[in-house]
Amino acid sequence: MSKSKVVIVGASHGGHESAIELLDRYSEVDVTIYEAGDFVSFMSCGMELYLTDKVTAKDDVRNFAPADLEKRGGKVVNNHQVTAINADRKTVTVKDLKLDQDKEVAYDKLILSSGVKPTTLPVPGAELENIYLMRGYDWASKIKDALESDVIQDVVVVGAGYIGLEAVAAFASKGKKVTLVDVIDRPLGTYLNPELIDVLEPELERNGVRLHMGAKVESFQGNNKIESLKTDKGDIKADLVIIAAGVKPNTDWLQGTLELESGGFIKIDEYFRTSLADVYAIGDAVLPLSIPAGKPLPIALATTARREAQYLVKHLFETKPSQAFQGVVGSSALSIFDYQFATSGLNAFSAKKAGLSRYQTSIYEDRLRPAYIPETDNPKVYVSLTFDPLTYQILGGAVLSKYDITAQGNILSLAIAHKMTLEDLAQADFFFQPRFDRQWSLLNLAAQHALNLAAF
Repeated sequence: MSKSKVVIVGASHGGHESAIELLDRYSEVDVTIYEAGDFVSFMSCGMELYLTDKVTAKDDVRNFAPADLEKRGGKVVNNHQVTAINADRKTVTVKDLKLDQDKEVAYDKLILSSGVKPTTLPVPGAELENIYLMRGYDWASKIKDALESDVIQDVVVVGAGYIGLEAVAAFASKGKKVTLVDVIDRPLGTYLNPELIDVLEPELERNGVRLHMGAKVESFQGNNKIESLKTDKGDIKADLVIIAAGVKPNTDWLQGTLELESGGFIKIDEYFRTSLADVYAIGDAVLPLSIPAGKPLPIALATTARREAQYLVKHLFETKPSQAFQGVVGSSALSIFDYQFATSGLNAFSAKKAGLSRYQTSIYEDRLRPAYIPETDNPKVYVSLTFDPLTYQILGGAVLSKYDITAQGNILSLAIAHKMTLEDLAQADFFFQPRFDRQWSLLNLAAQHALNLAAF
């Protein structure tokens, strides 16, 4: 019996997980990953740790090395870019980027995990030197060199999301003069409810970060190298600009081949099947089902891609999958100087953007432990909850503190995934020990507060 030939496009989270699952679950499969990059599976989400010397080595910041897959019987071919799908022949066109040669490769099943590419700013001066992207293996070395350079003093970060804030923290911690620029009004404005941003904004300013929000970049100025950045709210001096202005699906090469959604996302059904037979898509270039929103949304996370890959491989060879993908919540965390936060599901911004007609938010602020514990050992904590005001179903939540309570975000994720209500969370049975928490635990109290119950 001949082996089923599975071709995977892209070696990051979704591609890697698909290959591992295929080789673990099935014996009669021939699995090959084609990766356009030179270095396989660099984790951009680990770049900030690399920049701040908190990893063993740059080459270790990866999901896997090709040898890890090859010892299982799979193949990883880097510097090879899949440029076309020939559905009538069930082949893909693959370009060897070093030799500049094309070849056709046959498949029985094709899994697209082509991911996203960073958004650039198409404004005058974008070709100047010292304008960097906060993404990928090649950029990591350049950014690290800039971080250590005495010549680089004035740094402008464009983009006030997670990646931008990581760049801000790395450069500000090195004593650089850092300015954060974005068209949105507040840093992390699309990720957190306003009350939590009220806590974090002063933390940024205390660490010397200048906020230049609600500003549109009009051009980059300089003689060969960047010297300043022009916005509609004034010019900003810059020895270095870091662009972290979001991402977009890496799907230009699929135009006219398979069906795409608006924004360039690959259109899939509830089984991750595309409009082409035996062609599937997972990862950041698709819109997975959001459990709290009840509809597909962009959720570009490694955890999401891996769950999609595991589901897809389990059902890949079924004529009709026995069950649809159950969806994801979307959870993440970030450290900003002395604060850490974790967020899960929807907030006010994302609920509105998703078109939800009903949602309400609540903010709870307290101390983590009983009042008889001195404040020096009793950190302030904040919990934000987003919920349906009629059913009290929990749609999202976030926790924030200078003390690391980010694991509480996993409890919120579980509550959201199982469509628990505020009443469920208010009564959930958590342990009590005054060294750690209160008789009613933090999330109990936050849910009780959202229900307007008496405080204890």
